Amino acid sequence: MSAPAYRGRIAPTPTGFLHLGHARTFWMAQERAAEHRGAVILRNEDLDRQRCQPQYVEAMFEDLSWFGFSWSEGPDVGGPVGPYDQSARPGFYRRTWRNLRETGAVYPSPHSRKDVQNALQAPHEGEWEVIFPRKLRPPDGSERDHPDPGSVNWRFRVPDGEEITFTDGREGPVTFTAGIDFGDFLVWRKDGVPSYEFAVTVDDHAMGITEVVRGADLLISTARQLLIYRAMHWTPPAFYHCPLMRDADGKRLAKRHRSLSLRTLRESGKTPEVLREGWEAS
Repeated sequence: MSAPAYRGRIAPTPTGFLHLGHARTFWMAQERAAEHRGAVILRNEDLDRQRCQPQYVEAMFEDLSWFGFSWSEGPDVGGPVGPYDQSARPGFYRRTWRNLRETGAVYPSPHSRKDVQNALQAPHEGEWEVIFPRKLRPPDGSERDHPDPGSVNWRFRVPDGEEITFTDGREGPVTFTAGIDFGDFLVWRKDGVPSYEFAVTVDDHAMGITEVVRGADLLISTARQLLIYRAMHWTPPAFYHCPLMRDADGKRLAKRHRSLSLRTLRESGKTPEVLREGWEAS
């Protein structure tokens, strides 16, 4: 059986203006798709109802187009080319949650902590993870009493002590230990919204993504997501984690760095060609 055709993705979150670090990672995704003569899709990860704003979605299109990005398809066959909007997929996420619940890998968790507030966001470099206490896990089988997520958080029960190993396209072999490097993580929020880890995993699978290209700060997310793939008996994609772009102080770029936003750089007269100089060697 021949390997599936290459499919990559660009997946911005419209909580602010895209900056040069986003552009470099997205450009690598587009370049790798071109290298494999494959497709790259655009996914608008807009599940955070409070922080994702329409003006940032509009700016996302403008900035990506100005920089030279293109994507291969939209959600409607024969329709206009555009992104897959996560906010338009609540029924899909709920159905997939039910399938995951059937595996027994997740459980209802009424305990609320600060990380619940950040469940929609990708983890950030340097964040210290509080390992969810094992003693707060409910008995096995508790998920059977919940045919729907309801108004409670849901966590994935990680296999404590197991080494989760994968080979990254840039970093090589990577290993994290479940229960030590990361604990039981959120897959569903009590306000009815899937977490970042759950949403991106089920979307990458449903959209046939064969390689995930993203920032190196998400290496540990790969370990979590591989557990979801395994529980669902899905074949995971390949992963390629790009180095982070940093400011003059050595801190990773964030959306607060307005001086390095694509919008500001364009207004200052910079061209995409100039901004891309030297990326091939980095």
